[in-house]
Amino acid sequence: MAKIVKVVTLMSQQLLISEIEEVAAVVPGEPDCKLINPCIIKDDLVLEPWLLKVTKDDIFMLSSDKILTLVEPTPTLLEKYLTLTE
Repeated sequence: MAKIVKVVTLMSQQLLISEIEEVAAVVPGEPDCKLINPCIIKDDLVLEPWLLKVTKDDIFMLSSDKILTLVEPTPTLLEKYLTLTE
């Protein structure tokens, strides 16, 4: 299965790029979105692993109601992300 990589804008205004998978919530309100290797998009398109200072995890569960929007990354940003997460 091909990776689905999206730019994710969170309700907190953080801008991430991540491989993303939708997961069925067993109980309503539980996290239903899996972010794999999410990175913060900083100025000049510098990528930094998300929550790097507090965890070594690279998979995060997130409720879709915390996401403002999902969009396709530009080819340059996608290439940068894929190189970083190989």
